[in-house]
Amino acid sequence: MKNRIIRAIAGTFVLVSVLLALYVNENWLWFTAFVGANLLQSSITKWCLMEQILDKLGVKD
Repeated sequence: MKNRIIRAIAGTFVLVSVLLALYVNENWLWFTAFVGANLLQSSITKWCLMEQILDKLGVKD
């Protein structure tokens, strides 16, 4: 369950930031890059900040 939530949040962040870059300001692409870098980092280190946040909110695996 937690993995699905993390993927949904990451996908939503990417899509929203691309839309913001298209319609508001292209600097929102930096947020897209941040999300991508965080996904890459978590695949290498097996540590994800969003997972820690969801743990504190009481979301079960």
